[in-house]
Amino acid sequence: MTPPPPGRRRSTVHDVAKAAGVSRGTVSRVLNGGYVSDQAREAIQTAIREVGYVPNTAARNLVRQRTQAVGFIVHEPHSLFLEDPNIGGIMLGANTALSKADYQMVCVVVDTERDTDRVARYLSGGFVDGAVIVSARHHDPITDVVERLGLPVAYVGHPPGISRPWVGIDNLGAARAITEKLRATGRRRIGMIAAALDRDSGSDRLAGFREALGADFDEDLVEPVPLYAFADGEAGMRRLIERAPDLDAVFGASDAVAAGAVQALRAAGRRVPDDVGVVGFDDSAWALRTDPPLSTVDQPAEGLGAAAAEAVLLQLSGGVADADGILLDAPVVWRGSA
Repeated sequence: MTPPPPGRRRSTVHDVAKAAGVSRGTVSRVLNGGYVSDQAREAIQTAIREVGYVPNTAARNLVRQRTQAVGFIVHEPHSLFLEDPNIGGIMLGANTALSKADYQMVCVVVDTERDTDRVARYLSGGFVDGAVIVSARHHDPITDVVERLGLPVAYVGHPPGISRPWVGIDNLGAARAITEKLRATGRRRIGMIAAALDRDSGSDRLAGFREALGADFDEDLVEPVPLYAFADGEAGMRRLIERAPDLDAVFGASDAVAAGAVQALRAAGRRVPDDVGVVGFDDSAWALRTDPPLSTVDQPAEGLGAAAAEAVLLQLSGGVADADGILLDAPVVWRGSA
Protein backbone atom coordinates (compact mmCIF):
# COMPACT_ATOMS: atom_id res chain seq x y z
CA MET A 1 0.00 0.00 0.00
CA THR A 2 1.42 3.42 -0.95
CA PRO A 3 1.48 6.45 1.40
CA PRO A 4 -1.04 9.24 0.81
CA PRO A 5 -0.07 11.84 -1.81
CA PRO A 6 1.42 15.17 -0.65
CA GLY A 7 -1.20 17.50 0.83
CA ARG A 8 -3.56 14.69 1.83
CA ARG A 9 -4.00 13.93 5.54
CA ARG A 10 -2.53 10.60 6.60
CA SER A 11 -5.20 8.11 7.71
CA THR A 12 -5.17 7.14 11.39
CA VAL A 13 -6.30 4.24 13.57
CA HIS A 14 -9.35 6.39 14.42
CA ASP A 15 -10.30 6.50 10.70
CA VAL A 16 -9.99 2.72 10.43
CA ALA A 17 -12.08 2.18 13.56
CA LYS A 18 -14.81 4.53 12.31
CA ALA A 19 -14.95 2.86 8.88
CA ALA A 20 -15.02 -0.63 10.40
CA GLY A 21 -17.53 0.21 13.12
CA VAL A 22 -15.25 -1.00 15.92
CA SER A 23 -13.24 0.57 18.73
CA ARG A 24 -9.66 1.83 18.32
CA GLY A 25 -8.56 -0.84 20.80
CA THR A 26 -9.89 -3.57 18.50
CA VAL A 27 -7.99 -2.07 15.57
CA SER A 28 -4.80 -1.95 17.66
CA ARG A 29 -5.19 -5.61 18.58
CA VAL A 30 -5.37 -6.57 14.89
CA LEU A 31 -2.35 -4.41 14.03
CA ASN A 32 -0.31 -5.95 16.86
CA GLY A 33 -1.28 -9.56 16.18
CA GLY A 34 -3.78 -9.90 19.02
CA TYR A 35 -7.01 -11.91 19.08
CA VAL A 36 -10.26 -10.57 17.64
CA SER A 37 -13.19 -12.34 16.00
CA ASP A 38 -12.88 -13.29 12.35
CA GLN A 39 -15.76 -10.93 11.52
CA ALA A 40 -14.06 -7.95 13.20
CA ARG A 41 -10.70 -8.77 11.62
CA GLU A 42 -12.22 -8.90 8.13
CA ALA A 43 -14.05 -5.59 8.69
CA ILE A 44 -10.83 -3.92 9.90
CA GLN A 45 -8.77 -5.23 6.97
CA THR A 46 -11.41 -3.93 4.54
CA ALA A 47 -11.42 -0.55 6.30
CA ILE A 48 -7.60 -0.34 6.15
CA ARG A 49 -7.76 -0.74 2.37
CA GLU A 50 -10.62 1.76 2.02
CA VAL A 51 -9.05 4.59 4.04
CA GLY A 52 -5.49 3.89 2.83
CA TYR A 53 -4.09 3.40 6.31
CA VAL A 54 -0.32 2.74 6.52
CA PRO A 55 0.89 1.58 9.97
CA ASN A 56 3.59 3.78 11.49
CA THR A 57 6.10 0.98 11.99
CA ALA A 58 8.82 3.29 13.25
CA ALA A 59 6.64 4.63 16.06
CA ARG A 60 5.46 1.15 17.01
CA ASN A 61 9.02 -0.15 17.12
CA LEU A 62 10.06 2.81 19.27
CA VAL A 63 7.46 1.87 21.86
CA ARG A 64 8.51 -1.79 21.72
CA GLN A 65 12.22 -0.78 21.72
CA ARG A 66 12.73 -2.85 18.58
CA THR A 67 14.27 -1.86 15.25
CA GLN A 68 12.82 -4.83 13.32
CA ALA A 69 16.29 -5.23 11.80
CA VAL A 70 18.91 -7.97 12.10
CA GLY A 71 22.55 -7.48 11.15
CA PHE A 72 24.36 -9.82 8.76
CA ILE A 73 28.02 -9.37 9.67
CA VAL A 74 30.75 -10.84 7.46
CA HIS A 75 34.39 -10.82 8.60
CA GLU A 76 36.00 -10.94 5.16
CA PRO A 77 37.68 -8.53 2.72
CA HIS A 78 35.24 -6.61 0.55
CA SER A 79 36.64 -8.28 -2.58
CA LEU A 80 36.00 -11.78 -1.21
CA PHE A 81 32.46 -10.83 -0.22
CA LEU A 82 31.72 -10.23 -3.91
CA GLU A 83 33.77 -13.19 -5.21
CA ASP A 84 32.68 -15.98 -2.87
CA PRO A 85 29.28 -17.47 -3.87
CA ASN A 86 29.24 -19.38 -0.58
CA ILE A 87 28.88 -16.12 1.35
CA GLY A 88 26.18 -15.03 -1.09
CA GLY A 89 24.26 -18.25 -0.48
CA ILE A 90 24.44 -17.83 3.29
CA MET A 91 23.22 -14.25 2.92
CA LEU A 92 20.27 -15.26 0.70
CA GLY A 93 19.22 -17.99 3.14
CA ALA A 94 19.34 -15.59 6.08
CA ASN A 95 17.44 -12.89 4.20
CA THR A 96 14.68 -15.31 3.18
CA ALA A 97 14.11 -16.41 6.78
CA LEU A 98 14.18 -12.85 8.12
CA SER A 99 11.86 -11.54 5.41
CA LYS A 100 9.26 -14.17 6.26
CA ALA A 101 9.32 -12.89 9.84
CA ASP A 102 9.01 -9.26 8.63
CA TYR A 103 12.57 -8.34 9.62
CA GLN A 104 14.95 -6.24 7.54
CA MET A 105 18.46 -7.60 7.05
CA VAL A 106 21.29 -5.07 7.35
CA CYS A 107 24.48 -6.27 5.66
CA VAL A 108 27.83 -5.24 7.18
CA VAL A 109 31.30 -6.21 5.91
CA VAL A 110 34.21 -6.06 8.36
CA ASP A 111 37.57 -5.86 6.58
CA THR A 112 39.83 -3.31 8.26
CA GLU A 113 40.41 -2.18 11.85
CA ARG A 114 38.49 0.97 10.97
CA ASP A 115 35.53 -1.20 9.90
CA THR A 116 35.72 -3.04 13.21
CA ASP A 117 35.55 0.17 15.23
CA ARG A 118 32.69 1.54 13.14
CA VAL A 119 30.62 -1.67 13.35
CA ALA A 120 31.26 -1.95 17.09
CA ARG A 121 29.83 1.56 17.54
CA TYR A 122 26.90 0.70 15.27
CA LEU A 123 25.98 -2.39 17.26
CA SER A 124 26.34 -0.51 20.54
CA GLY A 125 23.94 2.14 19.23
CA GLY A 126 20.99 -0.25 19.21
CA PHE A 127 20.36 -0.08 15.47
CA VAL A 128 19.70 -3.84 15.15
CA ASP A 129 17.84 -6.32 17.34
CA GLY A 130 20.23 -9.19 16.69
CA ALA A 131 22.89 -10.44 14.30
CA VAL A 132 24.01 -13.35 12.13
CA ILE A 133 27.82 -13.46 12.17
CA VAL A 134 29.87 -15.15 9.43
CA SER A 135 33.62 -15.97 9.51
CA ALA A 136 34.18 -14.81 13.08
CA ARG A 137 37.57 -15.26 14.68
CA HIS A 138 38.35 -16.13 18.28
CA HIS A 139 38.14 -13.02 20.51
CA ASP A 140 37.74 -10.56 17.67
CA PRO A 141 36.38 -7.13 18.72
CA ILE A 142 32.95 -7.64 17.12
CA THR A 143 32.40 -10.87 19.05
CA ASP A 144 33.50 -9.11 22.23
CA VAL A 145 30.97 -6.29 21.62
CA VAL A 146 28.17 -8.77 20.94
CA GLU A 147 28.96 -10.63 24.16
CA ARG A 148 29.07 -7.41 26.19
CA LEU A 149 25.72 -6.21 24.82
CA GLY A 150 24.04 -9.58 25.20
CA LEU A 151 22.74 -9.16 21.64
CA PRO A 152 20.77 -12.15 20.28
CA VAL A 153 23.15 -13.71 17.76
CA ALA A 154 23.89 -16.88 15.85
CA TYR A 155 27.23 -17.73 14.26
CA VAL A 156 27.75 -19.52 10.97
CA GLY A 157 30.64 -21.69 12.07
CA HIS A 158 31.86 -22.24 15.61
CA PRO A 159 34.69 -19.95 16.72
CA PRO A 160 36.67 -21.43 19.65
CA GLY A 161 35.58 -20.24 23.05
CA ILE A 162 32.12 -19.10 21.90
CA SER A 163 29.15 -20.49 23.82
CA ARG A 164 26.40 -18.81 21.81
CA PRO A 165 24.06 -20.42 19.24
CA TRP A 166 25.77 -21.50 16.01
CA VAL A 167 25.11 -23.50 12.87
CA GLY A 168 27.62 -25.25 10.68
CA ILE A 169 28.81 -28.45 9.11
CA ASP A 170 31.32 -31.08 10.18
CA ASN A 171 34.27 -29.52 8.35
CA LEU A 172 36.73 -32.04 9.76
CA GLY A 173 34.63 -35.07 8.82
CA ALA A 174 33.80 -33.76 5.35
CA ALA A 175 37.46 -32.92 4.60
CA ARG A 176 38.48 -36.37 5.79
CA ALA A 177 35.83 -38.02 3.58
CA ILE A 178 36.83 -36.24 0.36
CA THR A 179 40.54 -36.79 1.02
CA GLU A 180 39.93 -40.52 1.57
CA LYS A 181 38.02 -40.67 -1.73
CA LEU A 182 40.83 -38.80 -3.47
CA ARG A 183 43.38 -41.21 -2.02
CA ALA A 184 41.28 -44.18 -3.16
CA THR A 185 41.84 -43.14 -6.79
CA GLY A 186 45.46 -44.27 -6.40
CA ARG A 187 47.08 -40.89 -5.76
CA ARG A 188 50.11 -41.04 -3.49
CA ARG A 189 51.60 -37.51 -3.29
CA ILE A 190 48.60 -35.54 -2.07
CA GLY A 191 48.96 -31.90 -1.10
CA MET A 192 46.61 -29.30 0.32
CA ILE A 193 46.19 -25.57 -0.18
CA ALA A 194 45.02 -24.81 3.34
CA ALA A 195 43.12 -21.52 3.49
CA ALA A 196 41.76 -19.47 6.39
CA LEU A 197 43.60 -21.27 9.20
CA ASP A 198 42.69 -18.43 11.58
CA ARG A 199 39.10 -19.67 11.81
CA ASP A 200 37.43 -22.95 12.71
CA SER A 201 36.45 -23.98 9.17
CA GLY A 202 39.98 -23.70 7.79
CA SER A 203 41.72 -25.38 10.70
CA ASP A 204 39.14 -28.18 10.80
CA ARG A 205 39.53 -28.90 7.07
CA LEU A 206 43.29 -29.20 7.49
CA ALA A 207 42.76 -31.51 10.49
CA GLY A 208 40.45 -33.74 8.41
CA PHE A 209 43.00 -33.87 5.59
CA ARG A 210 45.71 -34.87 8.07
CA GLU A 211 43.50 -37.60 9.60
CA ALA A 212 42.68 -39.10 6.20
CA LEU A 213 46.34 -39.44 5.23
CA GLY A 214 47.53 -40.74 8.58
CA ALA A 215 51.19 -41.78 8.42
CA ASP A 216 51.42 -40.56 4.80
CA PHE A 217 50.71 -36.96 5.80
CA ASP A 218 53.59 -34.71 4.73
CA GLU A 219 53.75 -31.21 6.23
CA ASP A 220 55.82 -30.08 3.25
CA LEU A 221 52.84 -30.74 0.96
CA VAL A 222 50.62 -28.25 2.82
CA GLU A 223 50.63 -24.67 1.52
CA PRO A 224 48.85 -22.20 3.86
CA VAL A 225 47.08 -19.22 2.25
CA PRO A 226 45.12 -16.42 3.96
CA LEU A 227 41.74 -16.53 2.21
CA TYR A 228 39.22 -18.77 0.47
CA ALA A 229 40.02 -16.93 -2.78
CA PHE A 230 40.84 -17.85 -6.38
CA ALA A 231 44.03 -15.76 -6.38
CA ASP A 232 45.24 -17.42 -3.18
CA GLY A 233 44.62 -20.86 -4.67
CA GLU A 234 46.52 -19.97 -7.83
CA ALA A 235 49.51 -18.54 -5.94
CA GLY A 236 49.50 -21.41 -3.44
CA MET A 237 49.48 -24.02 -6.20
CA ARG A 238 52.45 -22.37 -7.94
CA ARG A 239 54.48 -22.52 -4.72
CA LEU A 240 53.40 -26.10 -4.04
CA ILE A 241 54.44 -27.53 -7.43
CA GLU A 242 57.73 -25.66 -7.29
CA ARG A 243 58.45 -27.32 -3.96
CA ALA A 244 56.99 -30.73 -4.85
CA PRO A 245 56.97 -31.27 -8.64
CA ASP A 246 55.99 -34.94 -8.17
CA LEU A 247 52.65 -33.97 -6.60
CA ASP A 248 49.80 -35.99 -8.12
CA ALA A 249 46.77 -34.62 -6.22
CA VAL A 250 45.71 -31.53 -4.29
CA PHE A 251 42.82 -30.61 -1.98
CA GLY A 252 41.82 -26.94 -2.24
CA ALA A 253 40.21 -25.78 1.01
CA SER A 254 37.39 -24.17 -0.99
CA ASP A 255 36.11 -24.38 -4.56
CA ALA A 256 37.56 -20.93 -5.32
CA VAL A 257 40.95 -22.08 -4.03
CA ALA A 258 40.71 -25.32 -6.05
CA ALA A 259 39.73 -23.39 -9.20
CA GLY A 260 42.80 -21.21 -8.75
CA ALA A 261 44.88 -24.37 -8.36
CA VAL A 262 43.53 -25.75 -11.66
CA GLN A 263 44.51 -22.49 -13.38
CA ALA A 264 48.08 -22.70 -12.01
CA LEU A 265 48.41 -26.37 -12.98
CA ARG A 266 47.33 -25.63 -16.54
CA ALA A 267 49.85 -22.78 -16.76
CA ALA A 268 52.54 -25.23 -15.63
CA GLY A 269 51.56 -27.74 -18.33
CA ARG A 270 49.87 -30.19 -15.93
CA ARG A 271 46.65 -31.92 -17.00
CA VAL A 272 43.68 -32.23 -14.63
CA PRO A 273 42.91 -34.95 -13.68
CA ASP A 274 45.41 -37.00 -15.73
CA ASP A 275 48.54 -35.60 -14.09
CA VAL A 276 47.10 -34.04 -10.94
CA GLY A 277 43.71 -34.73 -9.37
CA VAL A 278 42.02 -31.71 -7.76
CA VAL A 279 39.18 -31.53 -5.25
CA GLY A 280 37.53 -28.54 -3.57
CA PHE A 281 35.02 -27.74 -0.87
CA ASP A 282 31.60 -25.94 -0.93
CA ASP A 283 29.93 -27.11 -4.18
CA SER A 284 29.60 -23.47 -5.14
CA ALA A 285 29.38 -21.94 -8.62
CA TRP A 286 33.18 -22.25 -8.84
CA ALA A 287 32.82 -26.05 -8.91
CA LEU A 288 30.78 -26.04 -12.13
CA ARG A 289 32.68 -23.13 -13.67
CA THR A 290 35.93 -25.11 -13.61
CA ASP A 291 36.88 -27.45 -16.48
CA PRO A 292 36.59 -30.29 -15.64
CA PRO A 293 33.96 -29.66 -12.95
CA LEU A 294 35.30 -30.02 -9.43
CA SER A 295 34.80 -32.94 -7.12
CA THR A 296 33.88 -31.22 -3.88
CA VAL A 297 31.89 -31.19 -0.64
CA ASP A 298 28.32 -29.86 -0.79
CA GLN A 299 28.12 -27.14 1.86
CA PRO A 300 24.43 -26.10 2.14
CA ALA A 301 25.07 -22.35 2.20
CA GLU A 302 21.45 -21.18 2.02
CA GLY A 303 20.44 -23.71 4.66
CA LEU A 304 23.17 -22.43 6.99
CA GLY A 305 22.03 -18.84 6.56
CA ALA A 306 18.38 -19.71 7.12
CA ALA A 307 19.14 -21.80 10.23
CA ALA A 308 21.28 -19.01 11.71
CA ALA A 309 18.58 -16.40 11.09
CA GLU A 310 15.93 -18.66 12.60
CA ALA A 311 18.09 -19.07 15.72
CA VAL A 312 18.23 -15.27 16.09
CA LEU A 313 14.46 -14.96 15.55
CA LEU A 314 13.84 -17.63 18.19
CA GLN A 315 15.81 -15.60 20.72
CA LEU A 316 13.96 -12.41 19.76
CA SER A 317 10.64 -14.14 20.41
CA GLY A 318 11.77 -15.13 23.91
CA GLY A 319 12.90 -18.65 23.07
CA VAL A 320 16.23 -20.29 23.81
CA ALA A 321 18.39 -21.32 20.85
CA ASP A 322 20.67 -24.34 21.13
CA ALA A 323 24.18 -23.23 22.14
CA ASP A 324 25.46 -26.74 21.38
CA GLY A 325 25.11 -25.98 17.68
CA ILE A 326 23.20 -27.30 14.69
CA LEU A 327 25.11 -29.38 12.13
CA LEU A 328 23.79 -29.73 8.57
CA ASP A 329 24.78 -32.55 6.21
CA ALA A 330 27.69 -31.94 3.83
CA PRO A 331 28.09 -34.92 1.45
CA VAL A 332 30.88 -35.48 -1.06
CA VAL A 333 29.97 -34.72 -4.69
CA TRP A 334 32.27 -36.56 -7.12
CA ARG A 335 32.90 -35.11 -10.59
CA GLY A 336 35.61 -35.17 -13.24
CA SER A 337 38.48 -33.23 -11.65
CA ALA A 338 39.94 -36.21 -9.79
